[in-house]
Amino acid sequence: MSYLALKHAHVLFVVVSLLLFAGRWLTGLLGGNWRRRRWLRILPHINDTLLLSAAVAMVLQIHRYPFVNSSVLTAKVLALLLYIILGHKALARGRSLAGLGWGLAALASVGYIIGVAVTKQVLPWA
Repeated sequence: MSYLALKHAHVLFVVVSLLLFAGRWLTGLLGGNWRRRRWLRILPHINDTLLLSAAVAMVLQIHRYPFVNSSVLTAKVLALLLYIILGHKALARGRSLAGLGWGLAALASVGYIIGVAVTKQVLPWA
């Protein structure tokens, strides 16, 4: 698969991942129980597996590796780990002020990842 096709697939999976997270997070904040919906428990894992697979395929094509020879990819991987932790906390807290805070922090980490991806700079605001 070409790099451009992988990149477009990766971006699509990012958008779907964000929509799934935001939907589950907002549902929890509003008091709903998204966990009763089997597809909302399974689909994010499938999508995130495809997202990670596209990312790994792109990395292998360009021969730039996080923690080896790309500070930009390293920053994105570390921010992704932070997003996973923050997102987990946000979904676990549900309808609470803490849930709101963790969710906003998770979305801020995604904003950072997107900024790094667009600018190709570890400090995208600089």
